[in-house]
Formats: sequence, structure tokens, C-alpha cells
Amino acid sequence: MNDIAVDIRKTLRDGRRSFTLSARFESRDDFVVLFGPSGSGKSLTLQAIAGLVTPDAGTIRVGGRNLYDTASRTNCPIRERGVGYVFQDYALFPHLTVAQNVGLALSPWGQASLTPQQRLQVDETLEVFELSRQSHALPRDLSGGQRQRSALARALVRKPDLLLLDEPFAALNPLLRARMRSELLRIQAHFQVPVLLITHDQDDVEMFGDTLVMYDHGEVRRIFPFKQ
Repeated sequence: MNDIAVDIRKTLRDGRRSFTLSARFESRDDFVVLFGPSGSGKSLTLQAIAGLVTPDAGTIRVGGRNLYDTASRTNCPIRERGVGYVFQDYALFPHLTVAQNVGLALSPWGQASLTPQQRLQVDETLEVFELSRQSHALPRDLSGGQRQRSALARALVRKPDLLLLDEPFAALNPLLRARMRSELLRIQAHFQVPVLLITHDQDDVEMFGDTLVMYDHGEVRRIFPFKQ
């Protein structure tokens, strides 16, 4: 199992206001849950791991590989981090089909089309996510669960070392949330990828909290194995 180790500091300023994140935790579990009030730094932590935000200092390590380290001046480019990221609103491109959205993760910017091998990779991933019949559909024509699975397929098609999920079930109705929780367990087992997710839902904590990281006011206050 890939290890995850985070020890970062980051200060954001907006006029006279400032917010400082001080996050430190590590785990070798399949699922790590970040839990705490809104505005406590959870999403900022995910953005730093993904490379969307650069910490002021610290280290980020996944699978024994340093993605960020101020001491050695390491700051791995986003596409080389081996991290899949699903945003809370899924961030699917509305003018692209499901297959095109998923394929976008494989094609460098400026590449006109996918190679035959890449197209096969997309088709196989859509099959895993039971989206083959929706491959030519646009996001507006999908159900909430199908949109989420499309975003997950795009994040996992490159077989990342870590999957980041920002409140993955918040936009779903209660019945669909229960189904998608089970779906996430199936997907994690298939891809064998550790998952780091943010939630405000106690049901998510109970199902996925192999390691539970408690945030408050920009700091990690407590870390413990939730499941016994």
C-alpha cells in the first residue's frame, strides 16, 4: 500500500485578512478522511497535494516519492504527480462527451486526438464504471451518479498513485449517496489506489475512515484510526 505523508504550511492573505494552514499527517490505509468545519483547510490540503497550490514550506510524499519538499527544492509538476482529483462539482467540460472528458486526462494539451492505445484505455475504463452506453453523451444528459462516475473515470484512467475526493457525495440525494459509497469501495478495490477524501457526513466517516484526520481553524488537531 502506498504511504501518504503530509507536513505543510501555507498562509493565504486577502487584504487585512489571513489564513494559515498547518497540516501534518501520514497513513498507509486505503482510505483517509479529512473531517472538520468548513474553512478549516481541508480543500487547501488537497489542492497542495495535487499541485494546484504551492505550500510555503514542508513536504508531501506519496508512495515513497517526494511530490513537494522545500529542503530539496522539489516541486513535481501536476501531470507528473500521479494524483487523480475529483472536485466537488465534478468539473466536467460541458461541451465534451463522457469519452472525451475521460480521454482528456490522457492527452497532452495541444494533442489533436488519442492514440489507438489511449482510446482502448478510455473504453476499458468506461466499462469498469458502467458508462459505455453513455460514452457519447454530454454531461447535461447524465444523472448525478453518472456525472460522478464520469469524473471518477477521468481521475483514474491514468492509474494514479492517489485519488483525492472533495466531498464526493455532497451533491447527491440520500438514496444515491448510499449506492455511490458502495460503488467507491468497489472502484478502490479494482484500482487498488489509496483514497484521500473530504466530508462533513458522519456516514462517510463510518464507512471510509480507516484513518481520520480532524481539522479545526487551519490545523490538524487529531489523527486516529477510526475503524476498530
